[in-house]
Amino acid sequence: MTDPTSTGPAALMALSEELARAAGDHVRARTGDHGGVARTKSSAVDVVTAVDEEVEVLLRERIAAARPDDGVLGEEEGVSAGTSGLTWVVDPVDGTVNFLYGIPAYAVSVAVVSGGADPLTWTLQAGCVHAVAGGTTWTAGRGLGAWRDGERLGPRSAPPLAEALVGTGFGYTVEERTREAAVVARLLPDVRDIRRIGSAAIDLCLVADGRLDAYYESGLNPWDMAAGSLVVAEAGGVVQGLDGGPASAAMTVAGPGALVDELAAALRRAGA
Repeated sequence: MTDPTSTGPAALMALSEELARAAGDHVRARTGDHGGVARTKSSAVDVVTAVDEEVEVLLRERIAAARPDDGVLGEEEGVSAGTSGLTWVVDPVDGTVNFLYGIPAYAVSVAVVSGGADPLTWTLQAGCVHAVAGGTTWTAGRGLGAWRDGERLGPRSAPPLAEALVGTGFGYTVEERTREAAVVARLLPDVRDIRRIGSAAIDLCLVADGRLDAYYESGLNPWDMAAGSLVVAEAGGVVQGLDGGPASAAMTVAGPGALVDELAAALRRAGA
């Protein structure tokens, strides 16, 4: 049995999966009423359900019990500092609007990082994305590889951009959506098609296992991208910003390396 007190990627990956599955069980039990909208954030359509809040409490309690010295960054409650040098980055329900509407594309995302909770400086150590409705689970550990439901994921060849199925997502304010719509309109003629699934964590994992060729989105928060980014990287893909630096709120582009370069160039031409 893996020692939950170990700081090795294997132990952290196992704990990430355990936490994500436990949280998924709670979400699954609450799909009948969806918990209701508890509050809104950046706009009237950027919602938080009671389940988001319940699941974050559950995750924080379980992390504190297993690893009391670690920090936690969660979507709903912000940062709780730790002393171990490790921080858990958790999204209790990624795809909350899908969950609210009963669309089966939402996930629990759990990752652990070193070097602080900033995507520009952190080092991803382990993570798990658990798609609650379908049960698909992606896991990854630094230097250990990535898996979907226990099947090892490996590098994929990159199609040309014109043949690429590209995922993306949109923000919640009028200003964000106006900018993003203009970019999509310019990019769409250059690709096979665009998909908007509604969960960044799932989008990234679909890139890792080949069901999307690439993905881009601006405005991502650390909890949106942490676990999924590691799954992509450990499957042999690339996750970066528009200029080739680290992915961040400014832009995240993911996919096979050659395709990411081509997509990033097209996004720059499109005014992203």
